[in-house]
Amino acid sequence: LAITADGSAWSWGDGYPGKLGHGDEQTQLLPKKIEAFAGRRVVAVSAGPGHSLAFTADGAAWSWGRGSDGRLGHGNAQFQLLPKKI
Repeated sequence: LAITADGSAWSWGDGYPGKLGHGDEQTQLLPKKIEAFAGRRVVAVSAGPGHSLAFTADGAAWSWGRGSDGRLGHGNAQFQLLPKKI
């Protein structure tokens, strides 16, 4: 995961289990903009082995990827293919 100066978030690599935030589980060989954050300024990102997190300038926390054991903070164990506000 990376953030550019304009606050957009980008991801690449192994897409399973949706940890890249593009709505699918496809591998991305090149950085791809996470379109779910269009119109928002991302200020921080963090990547785990199966899930990812981001914070936007409005103070919101977002998570996506493997939801096992409630790790995404959405109250369930479902995989989340797109960033979802916590």
